[in-house]
Amino acid sequence: MPNEFVSVTLIAIDYLSVVVFAISGALAAAEKKLDVIGCIWLAAVTGIGGGTMRDLLLGQPVFWVHEPNYLFLASGAAVLIYFLAHIPAGSRQALIWADAVGLAFVSVAGASKALSVGAPPSIAVLMGVITGVFGGIVRDLLVQEPSVLVKKELYITASLAGAVSFVLAYRIGAGHAAAALIGIALGFGVRAGAILFGWRLPNARLRAGSGHENTPSDPSRP
Repeated sequence: MPNEFVSVTLIAIDYLSVVVFAISGALAAAEKKLDVIGCIWLAAVTGIGGGTMRDLLLGQPVFWVHEPNYLFLASGAAVLIYFLAHIPAGSRQALIWADAVGLAFVSVAGASKALSVGAPPSIAVLMGVITGVFGGIVRDLLVQEPSVLVKKELYITASLAGAVSFVLAYRIGAGHAAAALIGIALGFGVRAGAILFGWRLPNARLRAGSGHENTPSDPSRP
């Protein structure tokens, strides 16, 4: 019974993560005024992109190839957004928050899948982050938006927080569902703080007096 519950929880998180991230892709497509096919394509790529990369790196069968329901759900979410995109007044805000929810779910789903196939905790965390950010990177690239990798507000850090907290909670004995809720809540909380309050880590800075800026322009000058 516990193993069956864990399996159902893992599948539920996987489905939810694909749908929510697909919604963020569909909203991005709507913002760029793409047609319904473009909306479905971008939603599907965003929804399954991170999980596809995760499965390839783990040497596992790609999840949506053997279970096409993921594609059907992503496509259904895209069609829904396509016909309702005119209703929200702030589609940009809807996109940002859908992406935040998707990031939290996908990061935990990626780490959970890695643990389920026997990956060590460190690799599970890495797979969680890759699963969390890869779909968003592809989405931004396709719609020619600045990548999440170069944005100053916390994004990868939020994914990392969710994956780490999930793996730690699971390793110290929390149930799978409880650990997943902890990871999703923390990952979303960090991302929400970045959106609402501008949370960010200190920027990398070159120390004054180092590097090429002090190299004399005249080689003969001491």
